[in-house]
Amino acid sequence: MELDGSQHGEQVIYDETRTHKLETMGYRMLRFWDNDVLTNIEGVLEAILVALASPAPHPNPLPGGERGQGSRET
Repeated sequence: MELDGSQHGEQVIYDETRTHKLETMGYRMLRFWDNDVLTNIEGVLEAILVALASPAPHPNPLPGGERGQGSRET
């Protein structure tokens, strides 16, 4: 989760690139404006609960080459 102040309105491309990179590593980014946290904490908390209830993104590629491999018996 990240709280953004007004300076983040000027660095949208940086934030989008950073979010994409983190999501490909399996992280979910939730971004809220400082003002929303100060004036609408219930809405922010609801958004966090909704995100927690939904499936997490999978890293791409999966760590350790797990994609497409079945169990191996030796």
